[in-house]
Amino acid sequence: MSEEQQDLRNPLTGKILAIGALLTAALAIYQIFNLGTYTGFTMLTSQYIYALLAMMLPTVFIAIPLARGRRVEPTPWYDWLLAAASSLCCIFFIINSNEAVDEGWEYAAPQNVVYISLLTWALALEATRRCGGWPIFIVVFLASLFPLFAGYLPDSFAGISTPIDLAAIYHTNSDESLLGIPSQAFANLVIGFLLFGIALQRTGGGKFFIDLAFALLGKVRGGPAKVSIFSSGLMGSMSGSVVTNVLTTGPLSIPAMRKVGFSKTYAAGVETCASTGGVLMPPVMGATAFVMATFLDIPYGDIALAAAIPSALYFFGLFTQIDFYAARNRLAGLPAIDLPKIKQTMIEGWHYMFVFAFLIWMLLFMKQEAIAPFYATALLLVINQLRKHSRWKWQDFKDFAESCGALFAELTGLMAGVGLIMGALAVSGMSGTIANDLLFIAGGDMLVLLIMGALTSFILGIGMPVTAAYIFLAIALAPALINGGMNPMAVHMFILYWGMLSFITPPVAIGAFAAASVAGSSPMRTSLVSMQMGSIIYFIPFFFVLEPALLLQGTATEIIIAIACAVGGIVLISGGLQGYLPKLGDLTERGLLHWPLRLGLIVGGLFLAMPHNPYILISEQTLFILSFGLIALTLALGLMHRRWSPA
Repeated sequence: MSEEQQDLRNPLTGKILAIGALLTAALAIYQIFNLGTYTGFTMLTSQYIYALLAMMLPTVFIAIPLARGRRVEPTPWYDWLLAAASSLCCIFFIINSNEAVDEGWEYAAPQNVVYISLLTWALALEATRRCGGWPIFIVVFLASLFPLFAGYLPDSFAGISTPIDLAAIYHTNSDESLLGIPSQAFANLVIGFLLFGIALQRTGGGKFFIDLAFALLGKVRGGPAKVSIFSSGLMGSMSGSVVTNVLTTGPLSIPAMRKVGFSKTYAAGVETCASTGGVLMPPVMGATAFVMATFLDIPYGDIALAAAIPSALYFFGLFTQIDFYAARNRLAGLPAIDLPKIKQTMIEGWHYMFVFAFLIWMLLFMKQEAIAPFYATALLLVINQLRKHSRWKWQDFKDFAESCGALFAELTGLMAGVGLIMGALAVSGMSGTIANDLLFIAGGDMLVLLIMGALTSFILGIGMPVTAAYIFLAIALAPALINGGMNPMAVHMFILYWGMLSFITPPVAIGAFAAASVAGSSPMRTSLVSMQMGSIIYFIPFFFVLEPALLLQGTATEIIIAIACAVGGIVLISGGLQGYLPKLGDLTERGLLHWPLRLGLIVGGLFLAMPHNPYILISEQTLFILSFGLIALTLALGLMHRRWSPA
């Protein structure tokens, strides 16, 4: 839901969103903390998810209009009708959940259940359209109908045809569709982290991280750009949203970059890349990472730990590129007098770091990923209320609840739609055979399959939310790669990374467009700069999927060697991309020679960072020889040209 839509929302809608958020949070706490043992009433998983849908689906129809753009006048009657119908359908399934389990309604149900299932299916599709727009609606609509004609497709794509009544009851009663992994992840993990991220923003966490970044890095060369990376990385690691990150840190970091000489386009591109990387940075990585934990059936803390090194490598690549760009263009930092003091900044915002550390402790050491964000949110709000200058008033609490309701509603619609895709593949039998079909198409070559997966992830990421693209490929592509011998964690992380690339890559580049609106730059030019700045993210997924040691999936020696090679390779690649390297200086001053020098650095860096793997028909020793030989030749040419060139 856009900021403009929220601003134009009428007061009644805001109250409904706030009430829905409070009820959703209360229900999640009741279920996740297992309070049913004290009250004597424990909900089935299906009851719990339908109870959440009963509260949040109506808010989708009330808060998000039939067409884009929010009305000031009261919500029209048909939206109230859809809201009431969605709530009543969900309540019906809550009341009859025990009977549904006992009698196996997902395969055979009374006729009245079929009619209610068809209505629920239609309402879920409309909620998906309102939350995700027409592109994802078309994908979900066609996918959800796939079981009806699956048996009529060519053999490579054929499945089991299912009548519409059986497809409807499967969508609404099985654990594979509306009640499947997306909704389960949202219900059991995502709600708490969304509460934490919004509480962090509303209590001033964004300003603290920006002030801390300015205090630490503001005066070094290209300082404001490095501030953007540092602050967006910290903020994004706890908010889990690219666009929110851009709109939180961008209004401060982009003008600061402009002040020291960065162009509007370059400043917006830096902010886009930094905010995108923040969503890949633990401990909070966005809704997709929680779905991944559910898919792999491992603690979310293990996902966060595995993501630490790849995200650090990505930010290291951004830092080096900005440092080299600033050196080549002689861009200084800000005067020390204009920067906040570290001591004062920490005094004013120490509690954010304390809560941050508490959350990490709960996730990684206590292994309590489900309850950790609720405790962290409560701790943050209690400390905030004890501090006079930032204490919330009643209106602040209402705004917090309303923001939570808006985000809950939007994600509810998207998760319902993605669940329909999963249900369609499951009921048609395609989820079990599509992996073998893809292996056949790729000729059994894992590298070809990886490239196919990368392109598909990217294309799907353009047309639908990252979570939807990830889930589709987690069902279709991941099993094929895993059956081929690849590490499951690395495969799923590979799909996640490539799905995220749509935030910085044209023609969509949602993150770049948001940053461009803040900077006043051209959205398309900003996305092109973002793509160049964040180009290292195109390589990192291939590095770790071929060398799982970068995900801490290996021995200590393997991990150290993999990190060292990746770091060295990233420095060289960054130097080639930006046309600058220490000792060589500005490569763009080498005339026509600068292109071979830059290409030599990029290729040499890729050879150095490229892991040895059975799927690459080049030995580790050969890769090192090629890398060091090419790098040595490039450095020698650069140094000789610099020595012979007139001063």
